[in-house]
This record gives sequence, C-alpha cells and structure tokens, in this order.
Amino acid sequence: MSHERTTPLNAAILAGRWIRSAGTDHGQGRRWQANPDHRGRAAVGSEPASLYAGAAGIVLFFLDMAAATGHEAYLEEARQGARYLAGTWREQQDLTLYHGLAGTVFALTEAGWVLGEERLEDEARAAAGHIVSKARPLAGGLGWSNDPAQRGDGGIVLGLLRAAAMLGVPAYEQAALEAGERIAALAVPGHQFGDCPGIPSDAVTPGFYSGTAGTAFLLARLYGVTGDERFLEAARRGSGFVKSVAVVTGHAAYVPHHVPHGRGLHYLGYCSGSAGVARMFYELYRVAGDPGDLDWTERLAAGIIASGVPYQQTNGYWNSACQCCGTAGLVELFVGLWAATGREPYREYARTLAEHLIGRATGHDGRGHRWYQAYRRLRPGEVSADTGYMVGAAGIGAALLHLDAAEQEGETRRVILTPDNPFPAIPSPAFLH
Repeated sequence: MSHERTTPLNAAILAGRWIRSAGTDHGQGRRWQANPDHRGRAAVGSEPASLYAGAAGIVLFFLDMAAATGHEAYLEEARQGARYLAGTWREQQDLTLYHGLAGTVFALTEAGWVLGEERLEDEARAAAGHIVSKARPLAGGLGWSNDPAQRGDGGIVLGLLRAAAMLGVPAYEQAALEAGERIAALAVPGHQFGDCPGIPSDAVTPGFYSGTAGTAFLLARLYGVTGDERFLEAARRGSGFVKSVAVVTGHAAYVPHHVPHGRGLHYLGYCSGSAGVARMFYELYRVAGDPGDLDWTERLAAGIIASGVPYQQTNGYWNSACQCCGTAGLVELFVGLWAATGREPYREYARTLAEHLIGRATGHDGRGHRWYQAYRRLRPGEVSADTGYMVGAAGIGAALLHLDAAEQEGETRRVILTPDNPFPAIPSPAFLH
C-alpha cells in the first residue's frame, strides 16, 4: 500500500478503521480484541480493560479522534468503550495506572467530561474511592505495594492526583500525598528492578516506567502540587542518580537501561530510555524552574536525534513502533518539546518520525492501518500487530493526532495526554500567537 500522500490525520483515521473492526459488543458496552489477526498472538493479550493494551487506552484514542475530525461515530465508539469500563471495573484486581484500575478511572473521567455522561464520572469516582480504600500501612507510610515506580504505586498516585483535579474530590489527593510521602522517604526512590525477565535481580534501573526517573517525575509532580520541599529534595536525589550514570557526548546524553550490567545498552523510548527520562527532567523544570533541567531534557532529545533513528535501528531502538518502546513514544516527546519551547527543529523531527511510522504501516487487506513489530527486544522473531494504546495502533494513532494538532496554525484543540506526560495538552506555544 502506498503511503506517499498519507497525512498523520489520515493515518490515524485508517488506524481507527482497523481498531473498530476488532470491536466486540460486551454486555452494555464494547471492548476490542488485542490482536484480531486470524490465529494472531497479542503482545499483551490478557488486559481487556487496561490503559496499556485494552479498552481504557482505546477509549482515549477515539476521544482524540472525535476532537480531530468532529465525527460523531468516534464519540459513539468511545461511549461504548466507556460503558464497558463502567460496567466491569469491579472485576479488576490490579490497581495500577497502565495495567489496572487507575487507568480505567482516567479513561472514564475523560470520557465523562467529553461525552457529558454523569454516570461515567460517577463510576470513575466509585472506582477511585475503591483504590483509596485499598491503601494499607506499609513501612514508612501508606501504599498499595512495595513498588514505588510508575508501574506500581507511583502510577496510582499520579492517577489519583489527576482524578482529584478533574473530579473535584480532595480525598483522592490526600491519599496520593500520604503515599507520596512514603516514596519520598526512600534513599533513591524507584530504582530496583528485581523481577524483570532477562535482567539481573540486583540491577538498578534509571529509566521511567520501572525505574528512578519515573519516580523522580512523580515526586516533582507532588512538589508542584504542594510546594513541599521534601518532595523536591527527593526528586533531586532521583535526578542526581540518573545524571550520575548517564553518558554525555557533547550536547547529547544517553541513559543506560540498567547498571552496572547494561551500561552500554541505551534505550531511546518511553519505558526505559531517553524519551521517558526526558519527561522527568522537563517536569522538574516545569515545577522548579531550573534551566539546568531543561538543558538535560534537550540533551536527551539531542541524543535521540544523534543516534540516527528512525532510519537506523540500534540495540535500544529496534523493530518497535508503539508508544511504550518505539517510534510513537518519540513522536510524543518531540511534539511536546515543540509545544513547550516553540523550537521548530523539534516539530520537524516529529514529522520525520511520523513519516517513517506511516511508511511502515500495513493495510494490505483494506481493513485499515496496523503496525507489525517485535514488541520484546529479546524476542525479535515474535512479531505482532496490536490494537492497544501503549503497545499498538491506538497509541500510534494518538501520537499522529497530537502531531496533527501541532500542525494546525491559528487553531488549537486539546489533546488527551496521560498523567505522566508533562507537556502542554494544547500543543501550540502561546508565544507564537
């Protein structure tokens, strides 16, 4: 299929067509197959409701699609997905942001706002209240698990902060602050991997989703909410550790996947690489105003560009297109950097990344765009195309929509960004108007 004239918006529309073809009605709502290919095996196939790979993330994509196109069909798709989430959230045991109930709260809240359905917001409040009720005393304070990283309690805290702001319930923020105080008391928060396949149990991970940078991001966010210097000091401990293990070459910086064993393995994406770590430094800059943090944000971006991606694949940037570890996550970073700084080279590089994404889409059967990728770097022969947000077409489509929003000169629209994205939700620098 030729992609010569396919714009980011058109590519997102075609991704939406494929995702819609994977929908199945379920009770009062709709969910989507993780991988609708005949005999296909999904990269993450057991999370029908999650923000990472299930209905919550796909609802967000369709809300973005409706904002970009004005078409009611996308609102209806989002409505049906939100109704599925509203009717099934009590079945979820996982409470985390990307894989569990905190992500459902986020999706229901966004859907309730856009669709004007009070029932969805009511269910979001009930689900958020359930998360708060499940907190328990741990060593050092309140929490849900012993994992302070974004994949664990850190993500739950971010979800509760967003829910408190959007739903107007101070109790969610109070629970988030109590859990955050426990995390802030850790020596270097969030940096022990421990249970990841293929990684030594004593590995220390500076990355975003499962490591120090993501937890430092959370602590910076808590400082921005409270002004409490304890949170800023803890965030600085985290960012200091990340800087101490980073490799700096000229104005470019790279962060190892894990130390001491993987110092030479530099991921570039959101989960464990530069795109995620850059979020942490930008959040610090946003809340504390130190130009040095913005400099580190831009050093990491410069390292991505210097690596030669998207046309060159590296050990830390392999055959992956998705938000989590691939090209779409880089598009989000560079659109965000342009929105925050107004520096045109960032938007131009986002266009380059998007063109590459569009060029590698598959749509041979007329059902729409999907992206075949090796989601797991250590299993390069395991290739699949998925519908979900962090792992598949919904998140790729969303990144393309966010670039499209940044291209609309003289016109602004709000895009939906996850709670761990520090960049402006209206991707149009105010000083350009």
